[in-house]
Order: sequence, then structure tokens, then C-alpha cells
Amino acid sequence: MENNSLFGECIAEVIGTAILLFFGAGVVANLVLVEANIGWWELCLLWGLGVSIAIYVTGGVSGAHINPAVTVALASVGDFPWKKVMPYVTSQVTGAFLGAAGAYFIYSEQFTEKTAANMTIFHTLAMDNISNPKAMMIELILTAILIIGVMAMTEPLNSVAPKGIGAALAIGLLVAGIGGIGGTLTGFAINPARDFGPKLFTAVAGWGSTPFVAQNYYFWVPIVGPLLGGVLGGFVYKKLIRAYLPEVLRLDQEICEEVQSIEN
Repeated sequence: MENNSLFGECIAEVIGTAILLFFGAGVVANLVLVEANIGWWELCLLWGLGVSIAIYVTGGVSGAHINPAVTVALASVGDFPWKKVMPYVTSQVTGAFLGAAGAYFIYSEQFTEKTAANMTIFHTLAMDNISNPKAMMIELILTAILIIGVMAMTEPLNSVAPKGIGAALAIGLLVAGIGGIGGTLTGFAINPARDFGPKLFTAVAGWGSTPFVAQNYYFWVPIVGPLLGGVLGGFVYKKLIRAYLPEVLRLDQEICEEVQSIEN
């Protein structure tokens, strides 16, 4: 029964991450290849909408992590079992690959040539004047903010967290806000699967090794930065915010009183 449950969760993570990338890569392709009248804030909102839809579709099955940074962050603070981390991450990368493939399929006629410029429709690169270490730190900071927000908005004991369907919309808006704040600097990957899965796709779709060697082997930045940022954000929320929620303090006090009464 447990294996069946994990299989279903992994399928949900594949589908959820595919939805996210289909939305995200699709809107960037619309902007770059068709020159649609889409501004940066509109692009960020559509990425965020992809996140919200993915959560609505798959959240009831897998929790809709759709991001290895989320999965690793939750595991690092004890809110998710480590034994499920690799199945989830593998599913997320697979979903990102498929989502990028779907976006490529509907726009395939518009790719007159496969250049380094249109390759970034599917994954991220930093601005030319930003070094890879600096880009890694940017991704770390943006992902830490993402994880803090996600954990706060899905915290049952947080009295001001959005309830029901509101959480998915709030998380989507958070992603859009992060994109609006710093997205132009690094492409706001904030998700290793969102970047690595599409890099694998573009490598097999005709771009060759370019996705992995571009910008001085930039490919590691959207992996390492978000993973470290996710762990940092998870610990900041769990140790410095959640621990002081009134409901958490009340429950801790009740436990202490119960222990004292037993000892007496």
C-alpha cells in the first residue's frame, strides 16, 4: 500500500512540474519567438499561475512540491521523510523535461534555428555582468524567500495563513513577486528541476552540449543556489518563526504542564 502511495505521489510530481514548465516555457516562447505583447510583470504572473494550477491539480496527492528545493528543505527540518526525496526529485526533473518538450512542440515551427539565445526559452542564465558565484547567491536568497513563504502559507498553526484554495494563489503570487524583484538578474530559477530538466531536453532536442557549457558552465548555479537557499529558508522558518507562533507556544506550554503533572 505504501509503495502504491509513493508511486501516485511521484506521478503527481511529474504532472505538476510538467504543468509548471509548460506554462513557463510557453509564455517565454510566446514572448521571444512570436514577439507577443507581454511585459516582464505579466510574464512573472503567468509563471506564478503555472505554479498555482500545478498545486490545484496535484497538491491533494503529493503536496505539490514541484521543486527539489522544497522537497529538500522540508526533509532537512524533519517535515518530510528523506527516503522519499530522491523519488520526488527524479519525478520533478522528469516532469520539467516533459513540460519543456510540450512547450517546444507547440512552438516547434517557430524555431528556425537553434541558437544559444532561444535555448534560454527553456532554462535560465544570468546577466552577462553577473559572475556565477554571485548568481548562485542571488538564487540562494530568492529561494530562501520562496521557502519561507511557502512554509508560512501552508502552516496549519499560522492563524494568518491563507486557507483552502487561497494558499495556491498566494504561492503563485509569491513566485510572481520573486520574479518581479530579482528575476531579470538570473531568470529566477528558484527550482533545480525547473532548470535542469529543460536543459536535458534542449541537449537532446538539438542544442547539444550548449546548455551545459554556456556562460562558463553556468548549469550548476540553478542547482546549488536553490538547494542551499531552500535549506536555509526551511531552518529560518522552522526555528525563528514557527517556534514563536502563539498556537505553537500554547501547545508547548500544555505539553510542559502535562509532563510536570506526570512527574509530580
